[in-house]
Amino acid sequence: MRWQLAGILWLLSAVCSAADTPTVATAPSAAPPATALPLCSNSGSAPRCHGPSKDLKAARQAFGRGLKLEKSQNDNPQNLDQAFYEFQEAARLVPQNVEYLTAREFTRQHLAGLHLERGNNDLLGGQQVEALAEFRAALNLDPQNEFAQQRIRDALGPVTMHTTELPQVVASSNSITAQPIDGLHDFHYRGDSKGLITAVATSYGLTVIFDDGFPSRRVNFEIQNADFATAIRAASAVTKSFSVALDDKVLFTAVDNPENHRTYDRMGLRSFYIPGNNSPQDLNELLNSLRTLFEFKLVSLNTAASTITLRGPKPALEAATEFLGQLNGERPEVMLDLQVFQVDHTYMSNIGLHVPDTFNLYNIPVAALAGLAGQNIQSLINQLIASGGINQAGNTTISALLAQLQGQQNSIFSQPLATFGGGLTFMGLSLDQLSAALTMNESSVRQIDHVQLRASQEKDATFKLGQRYPILNASFAPIYNNPAIASVVGNQSYAAPFPSVNYEDIGLTLKAKPLVHNNSDIALELEIQFRTLGTVSSNGIPDILNREYKGGILVRDGEPAVVAGMITDSDARTLSGLPAISTVPGLGLLTSQRTKQEEHDELLILITPHVVRSPDRPEAPEIWLK
Repeated sequence: MRWQLAGILWLLSAVCSAADTPTVATAPSAAPPATALPLCSNSGSAPRCHGPSKDLKAARQAFGRGLKLEKSQNDNPQNLDQAFYEFQEAARLVPQNVEYLTAREFTRQHLAGLHLERGNNDLLGGQQVEALAEFRAALNLDPQNEFAQQRIRDALGPVTMHTTELPQVVASSNSITAQPIDGLHDFHYRGDSKGLITAVATSYGLTVIFDDGFPSRRVNFEIQNADFATAIRAASAVTKSFSVALDDKVLFTAVDNPENHRTYDRMGLRSFYIPGNNSPQDLNELLNSLRTLFEFKLVSLNTAASTITLRGPKPALEAATEFLGQLNGERPEVMLDLQVFQVDHTYMSNIGLHVPDTFNLYNIPVAALAGLAGQNIQSLINQLIASGGINQAGNTTISALLAQLQGQQNSIFSQPLATFGGGLTFMGLSLDQLSAALTMNESSVRQIDHVQLRASQEKDATFKLGQRYPILNASFAPIYNNPAIASVVGNQSYAAPFPSVNYEDIGLTLKAKPLVHNNSDIALELEIQFRTLGTVSSNGIPDILNREYKGGILVRDGEPAVVAGMITDSDARTLSGLPAISTVPGLGLLTSQRTKQEEHDELLILITPHVVRSPDRPEAPEIWLK
C-alpha cells in the first residue's frame, strides 16, 4: 500500500514536471508526444504488467530482495545501497512498473540525502577530500541535484584569482550532431532491439551502425506522433542504449554504460584566454579547479599565451564557461562585529590577632657592642670601589649589599630586647609583638571591548587585545676597571647601557578568515589565543600561560555566535596562630589570624558576521568568440 501511494505521488510529480516543461513544435499541427511506455502495476487499479515471464519473475524477486534490504538498513547502512541496486534491476527488467520505478527513485533520493549529510559533516570537520567524495556520490545518484552541485563548489572553495576582464573563448569546436528529417511518426514495433533502433533511424532519414557488443533482445515499443528526439530517446530507454552521431546522417549505437560513454561520447574543445598579468601558479590553480570540479581528463595550459584548453562533453564545457565568467567578480567582504566581555572580581580579608609566638635568645659579648660604634661600612665600600677592589658597575647591587649588611647588623636590636646576666654570660631575649588585623579589600572590574573588523574573502583578519610585556634578555657591565670607571662609580654618576629586552604579547589574539557561500552563509576559520603571566618564575622571568583554540564555524548572515568562553575561579584560605589553640572555636579568634582570598574571572567572545559584499551570481556570462 505504501508503494501504491508513493507511486501516485510520483506520477503526479511527473505530470506536473511535464506540464511545466516547454515543448518545441516542429510543425503547426504538431501534437505533444505520447508516453513511450504505458505504466502498469502488479496490484491496484493500474493495468497489469505484461512481458516475458522470465523478466517478470526476476523483477519480482529483485523487488522483494530490495524491500528486505531496505528494512534492515538500520543494522547495516550498506544494505540501502544494495537495495537500490535491486530496485534498479527490477525497474530495468520491467521499466513500466510504477512500483519498481517509485521504489528506485525514493531509494535514490534517500541515498543522495545520506551522502550529502555525511559530506556536510566531513566538510565541517575539515576533511575536504572525503566531503568531495560524498558530494560526488550524491551527484552521481541524482545528476540534477543543484544542492549537491553547490556543495561541491563550496568544498572546492572560491576561485583564488580574479581578472580585470571576462575570459574570452579563442577557439571552439562543438560535437557533431545528426540532421534528421523533420516530421512526426507512429511506431508499433515488436521484435529485436537492433531492429527497433534501425526502424526509428530509417523513419527520419538516418542510418545506424551498431557496436560489436550490442546485445539482441526482444522488445515491445508503442509511441504516436513523435519527433526524432522523442522517438530515439524512448527507443534508447527501452533497449538500454545510447546513440552518437558519426555524420549528419549516420548514428552509432552502443550499450548505455559509463565505459561506452567515456569511449564514444562526442567531446568538444574550447580554449580560453585569461586576461591580466597572471602568474603561472595562478593559472595552474585555476586549471586544477577546472579539472577537479568538472572532471576534465584532457586539459592543457599555455602560460606564455595565458590560455587554457579544455576537451570534454559539451555540457561540461558550457558549465566551465559559466564558471570562468565569475573570475572578474569582486571578492566578497564581511564585517565582523566582535564583542569581548571581561569580568574580574577579587575579594581579600584578613581578620584576627597575632599573639607573640617567637622568642629569640642571644649572647651579647662586649666586643660585638663595641663594633657597632666602629667605622661606617659605607665609607669602607666606597674606598674599595675607588681602588678597584670591587669590579661592579651596578649601583643597585651595591645598595642591596649595604642594606643587607645593615639589616644583619641591626637585626638583634630591631625588636624589643630584654637582657640578663653579665660578662660572658650577658644574654638578650627578643620578644615578638602583639598586633591585631582587621582589613578587607574588594575590587570588581567589568570591561566590554566592541570592535568591528572588515575582512575580505579568504583573507585573515587579526585582532589583539592586551599588553606587551618586556622580558629582559641581557644586561651590560664593564668587564675591567680603570681610573675613569672607578671615578664615575665612586661619585655614583655611572649610567649603565640600556639592556636588551624582548616584548611578548599578553592578552587575547583572534584571527578570523571568512568564506561567503552563494546562499550568504558564512564559514569562519578561527584561531584564538590567550596568553597570561603565571605566578611561577624562572631566573626572575615569569612563566607565560598559553591557551589556544583553532576551529571553524558556519553561521548565517547577521547571526551572533559565541566562539569562546572562559571562567576562572580561585579560592585561598590561610590560618596562622598558635598550634592546637587556633582551631578551638571561640578561643581561636583570639589567638589566630585568618586570611581569605577569592578571585573570579570571566571572558566571553561574541562574533556576529555581516556580509557587506556578496559573491556574484551571474546567470549566463556573455563570452565572445573571436
